[in-house]
Amino acid sequence: MSLQPSTASTSIILTGDRPTGPLHLGHYVGSLRNRVTYQDQYRQFIMLADAQALTDNMDDIGKVHRNVVEVALDYLAVGIDPAKSTILIQSQIPELTELTFYYLNLVTVARLERNPTIKQEIVLRGFERDIPAGFMTYPVSQAADISAFKASIVPVGEDQIPMIEQCNEIVRKFNRGAGRDILVECKAIVPEVGRLPGIDGKAKMSKSLGNTINLGATADEIRAAVKMVYTDPLHLKVSDPGHVEGNVAFLYLDAFDTDKEGLAEMKAHYQRGGLGDSVVKKRLEGILQDLLAPIRARREELAKDKGHVMQILKEGTYKAREVAAQTTDEVRKALGLSYF
Repeated sequence: MSLQPSTASTSIILTGDRPTGPLHLGHYVGSLRNRVTYQDQYRQFIMLADAQALTDNMDDIGKVHRNVVEVALDYLAVGIDPAKSTILIQSQIPELTELTFYYLNLVTVARLERNPTIKQEIVLRGFERDIPAGFMTYPVSQAADISAFKASIVPVGEDQIPMIEQCNEIVRKFNRGAGRDILVECKAIVPEVGRLPGIDGKAKMSKSLGNTINLGATADEIRAAVKMVYTDPLHLKVSDPGHVEGNVAFLYLDAFDTDKEGLAEMKAHYQRGGLGDSVVKKRLEGILQDLLAPIRARREELAKDKGHVMQILKEGTYKAREVAAQTTDEVRKALGLSYF
């Protein structure tokens, strides 16, 4: 689904990432390139969700701290402009934690356990019953993040839609209790290109699985990764008809190749036989090299002055905190917690 420019100048987007490692092509397709477009159409807040990242990274807190600047470098390198988008660090806005505390009283443990996204992530991480409480209550924290900025638009992957539904449940319950609409319900926007699989063909592109192509990848790293891209295991000879469904090389070409007519011809040739995987991968490598070379160059230049990057984050966080503080003050008053 794509967004159309809104006539309301107050339309607000909240988006962001957990800073647990460098961003990759999956992030670029799923969110980053859309954020570059959105920043010219909406008021956009982009959150480095470092506090949320700790819910399953307390055994390596240094990883989260290190990657705050690294992810910010990726943001700036792809074209996110701090003059247009407010980039903030979640942990440095205590109002978000305060709102989370209040909202915990608006949701039951049973409801959190029924959240499909949380159930799936618990299985993926192998928590079984040893679930960090912070992880289980992530939907409440996310509701605090979204509502603090009164975001009406939240771009998410399809698997995250249950989180947005639960956020809106909390918002509605709070507003009913307050007797007026203080918080804003939000709409989930799913990107037109779905989640990219890993280069190995696994459903999820993941840093932990080592099946990603990072935005800062060198030319040699891109070349090596493309050689490993999963294609059609039944396409043993050039003359064999090949399958494009589930073929990662073609899935990536669908996402990045702007010559759709030429790509359609290549698919047809591959399907009838007579086209080798090496030719397909050569086309893919050329496209990815052209895409990532300028991003890598900008990132390397920005990385020479990380102090400047941190200053951008500091200014964005202060600006965002002013907004969150205003919302939190309204929430406190509605709860009868304003005394002085």
